[in-house]
Amino acid sequence: MGRGLNALATIIVCDCAAATVVVLESRMFFRRKSKDKAAVAAPPPPPAIPANPTGEPDFRALGRALWRKKVRILGLTLISAAIAAVVVNAITPRYRSEARLLLEAKENVFLRAEADKQVDRSAMDPEAVTSQVQVILSRDLAREVIKQEGLAGVPEFNSAIGGGSIGRLLLGLIGLGRSPSEMTADERVLEAFYERLAVNAIERSRVITVSFSSADPDLAARVANTIAATYLKMQQTAKQQQTRDASQWLSGEITNMRSKVAEAEARIEEYRAKANLYAGSNNSSLPSQQLTEITSQLSAARGQRSDLETRAKQLRDLLKSNKTIEVSDIANSETMRRLTEQRVALRAQLAEQSSTLMDQHPRIKELRAQISELDRQMRAEGERLARQLENDSKLADDRVESLTKSLDQVKKLASHTNEQDVQLRALEREGKAQRDLLESYLAKYREAVARDNINAAPAEARVISRASPAIKPDYPKKVPIILIAAFAAFTLSAGFTVTGELLSPSAGYAYSYPPDAYVAAPPLVPVMPRDAPMPVMPAMRQMPQMHAPPPLVMPQSHFNVAPMPVSSIEQIAAWLQQSGEAGRRVAVAGSGRNVGTTYAAISLARTLAGYGNVILVDLAFNAPNLSVISTDPQAPGMAELLRGQVSFGDIITRDQYSNVNLISTGNIAGDPMGLSVAPMLPSAIDALAQSYDYVVIDAGAVADTAVERLVPLSARAVLVAPDAGNPAARSARERLLAAGFPDVSMALGGADAAAA
Repeated sequence: MGRGLNALATIIVCDCAAATVVVLESRMFFRRKSKDKAAVAAPPPPPAIPANPTGEPDFRALGRALWRKKVRILGLTLISAAIAAVVVNAITPRYRSEARLLLEAKENVFLRAEADKQVDRSAMDPEAVTSQVQVILSRDLAREVIKQEGLAGVPEFNSAIGGGSIGRLLLGLIGLGRSPSEMTADERVLEAFYERLAVNAIERSRVITVSFSSADPDLAARVANTIAATYLKMQQTAKQQQTRDASQWLSGEITNMRSKVAEAEARIEEYRAKANLYAGSNNSSLPSQQLTEITSQLSAARGQRSDLETRAKQLRDLLKSNKTIEVSDIANSETMRRLTEQRVALRAQLAEQSSTLMDQHPRIKELRAQISELDRQMRAEGERLARQLENDSKLADDRVESLTKSLDQVKKLASHTNEQDVQLRALEREGKAQRDLLESYLAKYREAVARDNINAAPAEARVISRASPAIKPDYPKKVPIILIAAFAAFTLSAGFTVTGELLSPSAGYAYSYPPDAYVAAPPLVPVMPRDAPMPVMPAMRQMPQMHAPPPLVMPQSHFNVAPMPVSSIEQIAAWLQQSGEAGRRVAVAGSGRNVGTTYAAISLARTLAGYGNVILVDLAFNAPNLSVISTDPQAPGMAELLRGQVSFGDIITRDQYSNVNLISTGNIAGDPMGLSVAPMLPSAIDALAQSYDYVVIDAGAVADTAVERLVPLSARAVLVAPDAGNPAARSARERLLAAGFPDVSMALGGADAAAA
């Protein structure tokens, strides 16, 4: 009902606005028709040209018009406020309740899946929060809530029970809405449900607000809480269903993997028996173990052989040098120890007897003979030990050779079985991969079954604030709606009043002019044939001093006639403005020197400044005097630009008394004719014409100027002469026409203008 009334009010306001626009357009149309008829009936009087038209609205007059119609404006405002008050009071109020959800991982780390224990699940990006908002807004959840709360039987949600609103029926008839009769019962309830539901995520948090509005505050709170509970239940059900699906899939895969593992192990044993590849200790093949053992024995035999050879060589060297044999092999011999003891005893007796007996005594000789015999026996024992070491070294060498042959045989056997061993290892790897995968599936299956049995799949959210019945209605906002309606009515009525005053034909007071603002426009000079004698024209109006404001510009609407030469600066400016693209460049030349050419160019430029941006260029290289009004008289000018010494930004200055831009001649350096025929001059003027609306050229005297060079620079020419009947003026005009100018307008100057 409320939406229908709002739509109806909107349609009425739009119709009123459209009717107002139609009335205003009709009034303007009939006024134009009446003016056209009056124009046909009688010739128009000479247009009155405002002397100083500002074109600004007179706000005081508009204020007085608003004050005169204050009763109407205030009346419409009060009526709109009253209508808005009636409408908002007629709308059924709605109460809004809000529940809040916090998105968080509620799983205990001990109940979490093994694969997820290393994952930080506390962080949640904004996209995940937005996704959960869309889950709450899903149609499945909405249908479940509608079913639980029985909203299909509530007239507020099913328009077929309580009757459709007038506004919706009207919108359906005009095609701006869908008629309830064209919708199914499910669509009507869902549309009303989503119209009252608002789900938003609080910025920079993981909190989601679920608000629901209804004409019944208890129903609004109940539905909001039901939405939150249903969302949590759906999350938990989805996770449990995922666990069940995973356990079912793993059960089937485990059955398949068991048969694959059994087949792989059978293939391994069959190939090992076929290839005679039995494993020894450390799960290595027999050839590999034999190869390792023989290699170690060979290394030991080689070391023993080297040791025996070294010991035998050392003993032989001692025997050859007749030195005392004192080696470990001699010391370890029993015979050598006994002989050594006897030798030590005899030497002791010899030493004892030598103290009392002489060297030739028989006892001394006997002892020495016994000692010599012992030395001979010790040497013989050393020879025997050396031969024994040499024999042992030969036995060790034979063992090395035997082990080397055995090693070669084992190598051949290992190389022969290497390819079969590679295939066996491939089969073992395949079997191991199958066993690992089976064990992984078994662990996951047991975990999934356990999690399903203990219901370890909580929802990743919880309710932090339950909805409660609201006390005050949330819709409509009566006071703001009434104030907005009153303000809109006041603004529209005031706007229509101001528009009517501005469009009224008697609204001339809406633009302020001075009391003496209107003066009669000077008569236009008719177009004359090129050979016709020059008529005597009135003298050019006295120009103001240099510090005075520029001459006023006459509006374009007063010159709806064909362009023709005029006699005043205002007429020339209006004609140039009316000529469009053809009047954007004009050259001002004098019939002679000291006739006020520069002053006429300045006045024309200041007058054209009322129509657009203007630049005044001094090309009178024989008599330059434009820099006196520049804000920077010492600035470089056109001469430096044509020589390529400066750019446009360096030579453009401002008029001290207006907003006209200036370019002076600059440093001529005694070459005025060369500058006037410079090939870069047309390009420079074209560049200025692209940046400015009007380009006014002070060309100087015709006699001192190559007028043929002025035609590519400007489309129009203005001739300044002291007297229209002067033969010099006639000759100058003929020369300009002969040079190619299609029209030459004449402005009368003189000594006063030249002095200014």
